Amino acid sequence: MARGPGLPPPPPRPLPLLLLLLLHLAAVTRHAAAQDNCTCPTNKMTVCGPDGPGGRCQCRALGSGAVVDCTTLTSKCLLLKARMSSTKSGRGLVRPSEHAIVDNDGLYDPDCDQEGRFKARQCNQTSVCWCVNSVGVRRTDKGDQSLRCDELVRTHHILIDLRHRPAARAFNHSELDAALRRLFRDRYRLQPRFLAAVHYEEPTIQIELRQNSSQKVPGDVDIADAAYYFERDIKGESLFAGSGDMDVRVRGEPLHVERTLIYYLDEQPPQFSMKRLTPGLVAVIVVVALAVVAGVVVLVVSNRRKAGKYKKVEAKELGELRNAPSQ
Repeated sequence: MARGPGLPPPPPRPLPLLLLLLLHLAAVTRHAAAQDNCTCPTNKMTVCGPDGPGGRCQCRALGSGAVVDCTTLTSKCLLLKARMSSTKSGRGLVRPSEHAIVDNDGLYDPDCDQEGRFKARQCNQTSVCWCVNSVGVRRTDKGDQSLRCDELVRTHHILIDLRHRPAARAFNHSELDAALRRLFRDRYRLQPRFLAAVHYEEPTIQIELRQNSSQKVPGDVDIADAAYYFERDIKGESLFAGSGDMDVRVRGEPLHVERTLIYYLDEQPPQFSMKRLTPGLVAVIVVVALAVVAGVVVLVVSNRRKAGKYKKVEAKELGELRNAPSQ
């Protein structure tokens, strides 16, 4: 039926009840799916959920409750706290520097600052304290709570020493170098300029990471965090959520690592005394010292005996000269 000019349009018809129910169900399903996808791809040791009713996904690290940025790597300090929480619940190889240190103290519950980095002084529940570097590795002897750690010394050089399982033939150095650089760039999001070198002498692989304070800018992944993520991957304990184990292939052949050592070189030398040395090493040093002392004693006695012989010879020659007939 035609309407005359100037007449208002008819009111809209109400949607059928069934259609309204379907729309509501779709909205609920989308919301539930969004909550299911609320995970942290770069750190599986987190608890994730909306930051409010209908809010965005937010993830907090286990143990500390600190909010983490899931678009990059989580700091090593927060990862160690999370692990403690879950437990309670080149072609020529490089010789490590004489000041390089290895993490021999194992897992501990660290004290982190507001940015998730290690505090310079760490203490355990028995009030034993020590100073650490930016990687969280002890760099002084242990003491009591009066121990002072004036600053957090930065680790600017990390040497990762690997030994791979026997392969059908030795890997090509350039192909191995390219594969490892691609791994650190794509998986650990480390800027290529911070991977200084890859050395290879079958079966040993060495990866050098270098990053001083002036080179690192906001947003850059710290070499300490990249090295720790790599270490966990090598040990089959990946920190990534749902990404599976690390798979490095060189010319299509998988790279299987059977031994890993990591050396840390700080911007300042560590401050260890003789107390850090193991009893076996102390015994070796004592034996060497005794051998040196014994060698000196033998040398002195030998020189005295020789001197005595020389005196006897001189006396004998003088006697012969006196008894010789004059001519």
